[in-house]
Amino acid sequence: MTAYLPPAWLTDLAAALPGVDGERFSRFLPPPEGGRRHSAVLILFAPGVHEPQDPGATTVVITERAHTMRSHAGQPAFPGGGTEPQDVDAPATALREAWEEIDLHPPTVDVLGTLPTLHIPVSGYDVTPVLGWWREPDPATLWAKDEREVARVLQPPVSSLTDPAGRFQVRHPSGFVGPAWDVEGLLVWGFTGGLLDRLLDLAGIAPSWSPVRTLDLEL
Repeated sequence: MTAYLPPAWLTDLAAALPGVDGERFSRFLPPPEGGRRHSAVLILFAPGVHEPQDPGATTVVITERAHTMRSHAGQPAFPGGGTEPQDVDAPATALREAWEEIDLHPPTVDVLGTLPTLHIPVSGYDVTPVLGWWREPDPATLWAKDEREVARVLQPPVSSLTDPAGRFQVRHPSGFVGPAWDVEGLLVWGFTGGLLDRLLDLAGIAPSWSPVRTLDLEL
């Protein structure tokens, strides 16, 4: 199977992560006593589905959560979940969960680094995002393997996320305003949208977003 190298902006991003404070990604950091449970998610970038040799065709893997789930049903997410006793670290959790959820084979992924652990007040979880590169992609292997958790798997091109024409903001009834995209009918916002927004900005490939449309969330 062909192995592909990550684009330069992604390797530069990975090199910058150790010096980045958690507040760069979220205002919610783990409380001193820790959250209710620790978990990890995999932010997986991959060669283009149709043009894998073109660094400009790089994609990112996003899942749509199953609509039958008790929390965050039908919302966007990165593959991931709670840490289990056998997981030696956050990358191990993220890769195991990605294999269970979307049939991603861990040996085909290069872990490029980890982001600071963040906190999700709604669930009480502490989450460590893991940055990965799918060096040996086989798009046919990514599917909603665990239908209890995943409705579908999407791979939007990064170029579509950095196109100002496709970018907007959403306003939650609580007053929260954050970045968002429409990816094949899936509204990508919240924790997932925020991480994407900050990573693309840190990577230096996001243009100026102002001004952008602001849409009210219909919950």
